[in-house]
Amino acid sequence: MEILTTYGITITVETRYLPDHSDPAGDKFIFGYLISIENGSEHTVQLLRRHWIIVDANGNTREVEGEGVVGIQPVLEPGETHQYASYCDLNTDLGKMRGTYLMTRHDDHSFFYVPIPEFKLVAPARMN
Repeated sequence: MEILTTYGITITVETRYLPDHSDPAGDKFIFGYLISIENGSEHTVQLLRRHWIIVDANGNTREVEGEGVVGIQPVLEPGETHQYASYCDLNTDLGKMRGTYLMTRHDDHSFFYVPIPEFKLVAPARMN
């Protein structure tokens, strides 16, 4: 589990390998991740965009950017948490992800970035 707090917004990431959706013989490795976004600030905030940097064990890098997370742009009142699950596919059994969320404060309409802590994607066989 990785945790990072910035501007009162705490991002927690948990990962797991998804063997039923993976095909190691075909170089297809699927990893699930669960993200919690907790608003510990005194402001109502909204997540507008996400930006991911994904790196596999061969050093190949790809970026994913878009509106919201899994189709929504959640609004978080002070003390609220939004949780969502998603996945990442890799061509290797080892990789990592990191990123940022673009957020806005509802009171003054200011924008700010919240970093998503870097986390590893590791197939269990890789740990032996």
